[in-house]
Amino acid sequence: MEKAFSLGFLVFEGNKDINWIENKFYKDYKFHNFYNLEFLFDDKIFNNKSMISAVVLTKNEEKNLKDCLESLSWCDEIIVVDDYSTDKTVAIARRLGAKVYQRHLAGDFATQRNFGLNKAKGDWVLFLDADERITPSLREELTTYNLEQTNYSGFYLKRKDWFGGRWLKHGETANVRLLRLAKKEAGRWRRKVHEVWGVKGKIGELKNPILHYPHPTISDFLKQINFYSTLHAEAQKKERARPSLRRIILNPVGKFFQNYIWRRGFLDGEAGLIVALMMSFHSFLAQGKLYLKWKK
Repeated sequence: MEKAFSLGFLVFEGNKDINWIENKFYKDYKFHNFYNLEFLFDDKIFNNKSMISAVVLTKNEEKNLKDCLESLSWCDEIIVVDDYSTDKTVAIARRLGAKVYQRHLAGDFATQRNFGLNKAKGDWVLFLDADERITPSLREELTTYNLEQTNYSGFYLKRKDWFGGRWLKHGETANVRLLRLAKKEAGRWRRKVHEVWGVKGKIGELKNPILHYPHPTISDFLKQINFYSTLHAEAQKKERARPSLRRIILNPVGKFFQNYIWRRGFLDGEAGLIVALMMSFHSFLAQGKLYLKWKK
């Protein structure tokens, strides 16, 4: 009975500090039998004492968000930073218990992520996109890893992409590693698009991957390419990168060869061919848009 009462209180308050729980029960609930309290709880609950906050950026993600947030239900806190969605994104987030903050993206993903980082209360922060999922095996790995004692400041997470009715095993997405979990105070995000988390210290790598479900249709794929290539061209101009007709022509060709031949994208069948062509087109658009921006 004591165990059930203690566990119920722990879940309700969301606090994992033994001394805090003892004091709270003693003063507010007159519950005095706290000798050897740590053994009243399941070991798994206290296996990872560090609080983990999850941050998800959204913009009209009603089709993706439910599955995404449910895969994060084990986190101590879920924060959604929403770019003023016009669909049911915000309602879904709130219904599933997330803290929702609305803020204009203004074409700057790093600043948006840093905003979420500032709002997080956890010792560690996990960033996940709305079209990504944490698998049960990755959840198990994260919840059993002793973050309290680790020497790492952050962790790379692998990612598997689903496209065209199959998991992609080759090409550009085959060996993606993303720095998505780190100590809150370890660093800040930088660069407006294709942003990088500048974490200081030693970086580890987790075994189990994130699942990624991007581009449900070719139309969605093209819209994303157009959007991101514009932001990438703007970022490159700010970085004083100079365009050339040579890059406009050769970079897309090189990109296709790299993904489809060198990285064996052809082994992924039609899906591999489409992805290689699309990423080549992204390269063309980014270089072409940069060229036009310098011509203005």
